[in-house]
Amino acid sequence: MTDTMNKKLKRISESDRISEYDHATQKTLEEIDAIQNELDTINEKASEEILQIERKYNRIRKPHFEKRNQLINSIPNFWVTAMMNHPDLSNLFSGQEEEDCLHHLTKIEIEDFEDIMSGYYIKFYFDENPYFENAVLTKEYHLGNDPPTSKSSQIIWKEGYQLGQNTQETTNKNSRKRRVDCLKTSFFNWFNDNIDPYTDDFAEEFKDDLWLNPLQYYLVADGQEEENGIEGEEESSSDDNDDSAIPEDQSGTNSQSASSSLTGRTV
Repeated sequence: MTDTMNKKLKRISESDRISEYDHATQKTLEEIDAIQNELDTINEKASEEILQIERKYNRIRKPHFEKRNQLINSIPNFWVTAMMNHPDLSNLFSGQEEEDCLHHLTKIEIEDFEDIMSGYYIKFYFDENPYFENAVLTKEYHLGNDPPTSKSSQIIWKEGYQLGQNTQETTNKNSRKRRVDCLKTSFFNWFNDNIDPYTDDFAEEFKDDLWLNPLQYYLVADGQEEENGIEGEEESSSDDNDDSAIPEDQSGTNSQSASSSLTGRTV
């Protein structure tokens, strides 16, 4: 059922309820309801125009993304480095073998479907490698389905390889973007796990962060994320705890110091 139909049904229900009130209140409520209908019409028109603008600028951005990918292709290990430096996408590396495999990643492409609202796809391009046959791995997100769905191209593994098996574990990782429990998993587990698109945080990070500006993550210096992120937060937390946990008069030093400090401020 479309949003427009839902709104119309809601309006009918509201109209029935208006009749429950006295005449003066009914008249006021009907006027408010009429204005609300006008606002809904304006909002629908605005949404349509916003989509048209989005389509326009998607077309304008596309050649720039293509040119950027051509330049990135000349830098070895650009995408895998940017992913490993990303505070959340770095959780997709489950071990050395998978990291070695992802060094064969040469290009990422992310694009909305033509109508924008119905979904998008993420494409990962690989050069010849000892792990699988595919030159491109595609993950699609269909947001217009009821319920929304995602699907992934089948990975054709070469003999002796099937990466990303039995590697999931839950870890608590602070990042400069969110303070949530992240799932420590494998890139290939994530790729094959076709969950609800609206709960796929990794897809969101690819689309709304890494893809928009991968350079900022490629250029992250070793250890910079820890220095500016987790360690800084832990140090701040430690300082807060130290400030709030002053022992009372065990040796007299702390109370004397506090007293001196207070005296100094009032003089």
